[in-house]
Amino acid sequence: MTPCTQMRPSRWASALTGVALLGAIAAANVPAAAAGPQAVAAGACNISGKQLHEGPTYLTSLRVSGGANCATGLNVVRAYYRCRVHSGGLKGYCHSQVLGFGCSEKRTGISIQFDSSVTCSKGRQRVYHTYTQNT
Repeated sequence: MTPCTQMRPSRWASALTGVALLGAIAAANVPAAAAGPQAVAAGACNISGKQLHEGPTYLTSLRVSGGANCATGLNVVRAYYRCRVHSGGLKGYCHSQVLGFGCSEKRTGISIQFDSSVTCSKGRQRVYHTYTQNT
């Protein structure tokens, strides 16, 4: 091979390889606890596998903020559901505090099913959840 036809890495390819290597090193240094949604103090909670076991027919989302964590959020969801059922069955509304959280709810739906969005707050802590309820 002549010097003109030899394959030499370009400066661009070398730079990209360096960036990829730095990204891999940075990713390896992230603590495992910070990677999972359960460890996050604010944001969306991982409810995978729990959608059917928290009270309502189907828990569709759970988010927390203001210092609340996902475990607190799930406890509020369960307590809110018990309060609703105690106050009028599956179609009931909860008008009292649950675990010290005051909650408000907005619903849409038909006679046999509704979708709901619930916001619960206690000081700075907020728990937001949505669910579908078959009646």
